[in-house]
Amino acid sequence: LTLWNCHIIYTNMLRATIALRRSFAPLGDRVLVSRLAVEEKTAGGLYLPGADEKKSNEGVVDAVGPGAVTESGKIVPMNVNVGDKVMLPEYGGMKIDIEGKEMFLYREGDILGKFE
Repeated sequence: LTLWNCHIIYTNMLRATIALRRSFAPLGDRVLVSRLAVEEKTAGGLYLPGADEKKSNEGVVDAVGPGAVTESGKIVPMNVNVGDKVMLPEYGGMKIDIEGKEMFLYREGDILGKFE
C-alpha cells in the first residue's frame, strides 16, 4: 500500500465512525471518553464526604479513531466502540473541553478494560 492509499482508507474509516463529535474526531488509536460521575450517596442514602474530590475510574466511550496503522500499512481495528463502558487508569489521558463538557483522550492501550 502506498501512503496515499493508507490516507484514503483512513479518511473513509473516519467518515464511517458512528456519531463522532461535530467538533472533534480522534485519530489513530485514540479514544475520546467521558468519565462517569462518582456516587455521592450510598444505597441507604448516606452522604459520602470527599466523594466529589475523587476521580471516577469508569467512563463511556464517546468517539474512537480508526485504529493504529502498522509499518506495513495495515490498520489494526479498535477493541472498543462508541457507547462501551470502560475502566480507566487513575492517571493519564489528555483533558479536553468539548462543547462545555470535560472529556479525556486516551490511547486504546491505556484503557484497562471494558465492562460487558
